[in-house]
Parts: sequence; structure tokens; C-alpha cells
Amino acid sequence: MERKYYIDNLRWLAILLLFPFHAAQIWSGGEYSGFYVWSHTNSVLYAFATAVYPWYMTLLFVIAGMSCKFALYKRTNRQFAAERTKKLLIPFCFGVLVLVPIMTYIAEVYFNGYTGTYWQQYGLFFTKVTDLTGYRGGFTPAHLWFLLYLFVISLTALLIISLQKKYLPKFRVDGISYLFMIALFIPEWLCQYFLNIGGKSLGQFMILFLFGYYILAEESVLQKLKQYRFLSLTLCVLSGSIYTYLYCFENVRSIWMTGLFIFYGWMGIITLLGIGQSRLNVHNRLSTYFSKASFPVYILHMPVLVVTGFFVLKMPIGDAGQFLVIVLISMIATFLIYEIVSRVSVLRFFLGMSKRKVAKNNFTSLCQKGDNL
Repeated sequence: MERKYYIDNLRWLAILLLFPFHAAQIWSGGEYSGFYVWSHTNSVLYAFATAVYPWYMTLLFVIAGMSCKFALYKRTNRQFAAERTKKLLIPFCFGVLVLVPIMTYIAEVYFNGYTGTYWQQYGLFFTKVTDLTGYRGGFTPAHLWFLLYLFVISLTALLIISLQKKYLPKFRVDGISYLFMIALFIPEWLCQYFLNIGGKSLGQFMILFLFGYYILAEESVLQKLKQYRFLSLTLCVLSGSIYTYLYCFENVRSIWMTGLFIFYGWMGIITLLGIGQSRLNVHNRLSTYFSKASFPVYILHMPVLVVTGFFVLKMPIGDAGQFLVIVLISMIATFLIYEIVSRVSVLRFFLGMSKRKVAKNNFTSLCQKGDNL
């Protein structure tokens, strides 16, 4: 099967977007709306963060479902489960123990005037009762919730897929209309209320993963999304503009706003998949590098950004200046850290990276070619 490079490119572009998104959260909502450091509400940055949130993480779950289908063409169930454990569960445990306490320490100092040592806070991290956000200190999975959710969803989906292949071997979703594709936001909306923990619904992300596997990985469906990409873009922009305005500037909160939130997020997904096929199906050194780096960068970026924000907020350069400096410094620092840890075998293991390939010298290559001949 020919590799769909636009899926890889959408993934790493969405992860790079996390730098400006999380930086904007420093100026989003009120003081108690939540982030590890907070300045004040800036309406532009608040609107930006609000406009991005409904589709960027949901897109990653859909892409994970699509990738699962392609992966199972060349992996057994056991291989897939072992790979998910290595790539998701181990980095989650490592990140919660090593990386997340850095962020909660900053939060304790910033909001609570904490004066103890980092190691004393480390004990507090596991004993302080919180709402699991960690925005004011205490235990939290932080941004690594995505790894835990995706691990649980991947193994659950693997069981569902195995049962489907056994009892419904000819089951296939194909030939569906564009209107039916739009209407899929309704079951996602309903599932949003299932196992919703702190605003992050296991049910919603599970159905999006299955949509990716059973529907959006189908070539006929993808071609239809490509055909109607401009209509999708129009609906996405209209619904997103209405949602962002009502949420940020009218403070509307209701069940219908939740429905609009889901609709806008879903339209964002099918828009990006449609446009991605025509604009992002490219493969070069840059895309290869970011594709390989995106996963460890996701794990590493948040503590770097929070520490950067803690110090940059003290600089008298205005909101725009602080925002840009935080984004640039945290992005550069994260990729530098990635370059370092990617060269250390044990850290590669804990961050879910595959073994580093060692370049062979010319003599060895020539010998192998001779053996093959």
C-alpha cells in the first residue's frame, strides 16, 4: 500500500501547533480557568486558543485510528499491542514521574508562593489532593493524558477489530454520502458524555479512533472529502467563528454549545483530511525529520514551555512580545533537548523512540553487497 504522507504531515503539524496553543493558554480565560502559569486575559490569544482546541487533539485520535488500520496490514495483534505498550505506556509512566513534576513545581511557586525544594515538592506531587489538572500543583498526568487515553483506546479497539474480523469478516463502510459524513458529529456528540474525565471524554476519543479506522481510512471516503474540501472549509470557518465568538465574548455555556463545539471540531477534521490530500502529500527531508521527532517533542514540549513562560512573564515586552518569545524559545529548546536525548539509548527507550540506526561504513556496505551478489 502506498504511504499517505499527508497523514504523517498533518500529525507533526498538529503537534507543532501545540507550542503557540499552550503559550496562548497563559492569557486565556480567567485566573482560575487553568494553566501552570497565567498572566491575564488577552482576548486575541484567548480566541486563538478557543478556536484551535475543538479539532487539534481530536484530529490526532482520528489519525491514530487511520494509522492503526495501515499498521495492522503488516503487524500481528500481538506485535501491535507490544508496540503500543512501548510507544505509549512506558513514555507515559516516565513522563509522569520525571517531566510533569517540573510543571507542578512551577505552578506551586507561581500561584502558591511555594518556598520548599524541588524534591520536597516531588513528595507533595503524589500526596496533594487536586482535580487532576495540576494547574495549582499536585498530581496530574498533564498533557500525557493523551498517551494514556490512546493506549487504552488502541487496545480496546484492537479487541473490537479482532471480534469484527472473526464474526463479521466482510464488514466494510464504503460508498457513504458527504451528508452522512457530516452527520457523524452526532454520535460523537452523544459519546462525549461517556467517561468524561475533566473535560476529556474517553467515549468521544474512542469513537473518533474507530471512525478513523473503519471510515476515514477508506479510499472512497477520502476522495469524497477531497472533492468537497472547500465546502467543508466553509462550514468549518462559519461554525468555528460562531463558536469562538459565543464562547469567548458572550460567555455562552449550554448543551447546544457543546453540540456546536463537536460539529466545529468534526468539520475541522474532515476539512484538514480533504485539503491535506491535495496540499500536504509531500515527502522530503524536512517532513521526514519532523515526522520522527513529533512524538518525543510532544512529550518534552510542555515542561519546557512552562519553565520558559515562568521567566518570560517577568520581561516588560508586552503580551505579543512575551507570547512570541515563549513560543520561539520553547520550540528551539525542545528540539535541542530532542537532539540530545535521541542520542542516548536509555532515553530513547523511555520516550518511545525506536533504536537508533548506526550508519555503516563503505567497506561494510560493499562486503554486504558482495554477499548479496
